[in-house]
Amino acid sequence: MSLFLPKLKCKKDIDEVIKSVAEKVVVLRFGRDEDSVCLQLDEILSKTAHDLSNMASIYIVDVDKAPIYTRYFDISYIPSTVFFFNGQHMKVDYGSPDHTKFVGSFKTKQDFIDLIEVIYRGAMRGKMIVQSPIDPQNIPKYDLLYHGI
Repeated sequence: MSLFLPKLKCKKDIDEVIKSVAEKVVVLRFGRDEDSVCLQLDEILSKTAHDLSNMASIYIVDVDKAPIYTRYFDISYIPSTVFFFNGQHMKVDYGSPDHTKFVGSFKTKQDFIDLIEVIYRGAMRGKMIVQSPIDPQNIPKYDLLYHGI
């Protein structure tokens, strides 16, 4: 399904998108094309891309081709989805210790749509962190690798 979504192949491409997309949420899905959970997420992203085109631009990033961003966002599990608005990293409180990214796949298309709407509305009001509208039962749970250190 990621065939229908634009792919960013290097750091320069990612930087350009983050800097140049204005008044829209930039969605960066970090993962691998052959991973089954990434493919599941890509299906949701591609099915919602048109409906959200006024609020969001969605891109696919291969973790192996963008090691700088993979390390910067501490992407240890894939897929991981990161959000930006007007060049600023948007954080989301999912009820977990990590607000920098969404790890895993969304359970439904509506969960993703609701999240983008909340991020967009919050960003338009100048907020840098928003509360997730997703039901906590629909958010995948992962233990942080550095927890308890």
